[in-house]
Amino acid sequence: MADSFANRADDVSAPATLAVAVVPSDTTPLPDIPKALYVGTGGTVTMRGVGGGADSVWRNVANGTLLPFRAQYVRATGTSAADLLALY
Repeated sequence: MADSFANRADDVSAPATLAVAVVPSDTTPLPDIPKALYVGTGGTVTMRGVGGGADSVWRNVANGTLLPFRAQYVRATGTSAADLLALY
C-alpha cells in the first residue's frame, strides 16, 4: 500500500499515525505529548498544555471534536467529556 506521507517530516501539523485512549488523571501526565486530542463524547475537558503554568478549561466541546492542543495533562477533575484519544 502506498503512503503519500512517507517522505514528509512528522511535525505537529502532519496527520497523526497513532491514536491512544486517554485516561484523565489529576496527577499523572500523558506518557507522550500528543499533536491533538479527539473527544468522542462531548462535555468539558480540563487540561494543561506543554510547559503551561495553569490548566485550561474547554467547555461545551461537541461530540467528535478534534482539539489541536498539545496537552501534557488531561485532568480527571473538571473533565466530563469521554472517549478521549491522544493523537500522535
